[in-house]
Amino acid sequence: MNRSSKISKVDCLGLGIIPLDFLIQVTYYPPAGGKIDASALSVMGGGPIPNALTGLSRMGLSITLIAAVGDDLVGRLIREELKKENIDSRFIIVKKNKQSDSAYGFVEAGSGRRTIALYRKIRITARDLTLNRYPIPRLIHLDGRDLDACLKLARWGRKKGALISFDIGSRRNDVSPVFPMVDHLIVSDVYAFGFTGKKNARSAILKLKEYCPGTIVITEGIKGSVAYENDRWHHQHAFRVKNIDTTGAGDAFHAGYLYGLLKGFSLGERLTYGAAAAALKCTRLGARNLPTLNEIRRFLKNRPRRYV
Repeated sequence: MNRSSKISKVDCLGLGIIPLDFLIQVTYYPPAGGKIDASALSVMGGGPIPNALTGLSRMGLSITLIAAVGDDLVGRLIREELKKENIDSRFIIVKKNKQSDSAYGFVEAGSGRRTIALYRKIRITARDLTLNRYPIPRLIHLDGRDLDACLKLARWGRKKGALISFDIGSRRNDVSPVFPMVDHLIVSDVYAFGFTGKKNARSAILKLKEYCPGTIVITEGIKGSVAYENDRWHHQHAFRVKNIDTTGAGDAFHAGYLYGLLKGFSLGERLTYGAAAAALKCTRLGARNLPTLNEIRRFLKNRPRRYV
């Protein structure tokens, strides 16, 4: 009996970059060459897929992550944090004599706006993936940074009957080859408008439908989100909160949406959970400060205000 036959199914299997985020909060952005005191510091894991998977784990789902780190202190800290979050990290690839990914950012107090610089030298190749070792997932969540690996995992997942979800926030590399395999494409307006050349969410979605046959969602910050599924449109308002840090808000949206997807929620309910998770995340410093399921339910029960 091989090892894979002993592994039970998992709710979500993710593949993506996994930097350690160093965020400082400042009262205002200093000018070039200037100096300023920081009012808060956050050091925690980041990356769109690990962040979303952390949210799913906190909501009680079973999670496995594929990512790559170096054999350095940062890599050890990243792996320790995953274990604390109940995320199966057996398939984390440790690359010898390599520096782990890291990200550095300023977060503006009051507005929650942030500026992030990513330092990344580690890649996952298709050859790094050992498909026969992985648990069979109900859902595979990808970010497209290492496209060949994402394509290989998506093809395998479809053969195993898994749904494929995809997250992309900005245009760094051409990820469109994976779109035909995606069941749920959830992207930022920055990416959608840049890729399609369109200026509004509905037009951009119709253009994206030429590439992706699945459900398409575009998130637009405080303007909410627009989605298209089974020839029907849906708009979800963003919830109004006191913003501390918007880092990871999109990842939190994915977590809430994908939780609803795995639980059989309607499109409207998925978007509502996504919006609630994103709003709650914005009240906390750090991308991994995602809410639990009970926090989301309490938030929605209190009928939060919405941006109009």
